[in-house]
Order: sequence, then structure tokens, then C-alpha cells
Amino acid sequence: MSGAGAAERDHVDGSGIRVAIVTGQWHETIAGGLLAGAQREVQRLGATAQVVPVPGSFELPVVAKAALEGGFDAVVALGVIIRGGTPHFEYVSSAATNGLTTVALETGKPVGFGVLTLDDEQQGIDRAGLPGSKEDKGAEAAHAAIATAVSLRSLRQLA
Repeated sequence: MSGAGAAERDHVDGSGIRVAIVTGQWHETIAGGLLAGAQREVQRLGATAQVVPVPGSFELPVVAKAALEGGFDAVVALGVIIRGGTPHFEYVSSAATNGLTTVALETGKPVGFGVLTLDDEQQGIDRAGLPGSKEDKGAEAAHAAIATAVSLRSLRQLA
């Protein structure tokens, strides 16, 4: 399982952190689990969030960038890409990953990466934070984004 060795999600004071949860709409059950996990983690850490649905993972970078440029402190990007019989999987996975990395670097703000790249639907169910899931990648992505935003805020206060 890919979660082996993952850091514990310790408590971070996310008070005052505004998060946009940008979520693709493909694979509704898995995407819904990711979103619920992200929302639980945002609430647990005391941040605030607005959900912004997008058609799919390919659209995540442009909307994430707009959210960060519009004043959000962090983005949690959620998507589900399942391998099929064509190269489409590689194109969309690469575009989403590279695009979200570019957004974080260009804006200087964190993007929690909750895009699942899967060989089959069961892998997504195992990672989506659903009842019986082994992992909660939506919560992990939200925690990473908020913890990074808190670190960046601390660095700015020290400067």
C-alpha cells in the first residue's frame, strides 16, 4: 500500500487559513470520499474552506491558480484518474501533476496534491477515506496544504 511510512497528521493550528478545495467530478464515489476527507481535515485544523468543483483533473491547475491569485492561502486539489486502454491516462496525469506543481511555484502558495492515479477503481476505493478504506488521501492532501500554509505564514512573520 502506498501509505506505508506516511507521516502522522499531527494537529496544526490552521486558524485564519483560507483553503479552496478544487475537486474534479469524475468517479463520483471516490471523488466524494476524497472531498469528505479533505473537509473533515480542514475543520479539524480550524481552517475555513470553499469547495470549487471542476469537470475533471485536467482543469485543476487553472482553477487552483485562480483561487490562489484570488486570495486563498492554499488549495487542496482532488481528482481521480483511472488507467484505461489509451494514452489518455498519461496525458491527463502528467498535465495535472505538472500544472499543479507550476501553480504552487508561481504563486508561492501550497497546493495539497490529492489526485489519485489508479490502475483500477478498487485502488481508489482503498485510498478515498470511505468506510473500509485503508487510507484517506483527501485528508492527507488537506493536511499538507494547511501545514505548509502555516509554515509559510511563520516564515513571513520572521522576515
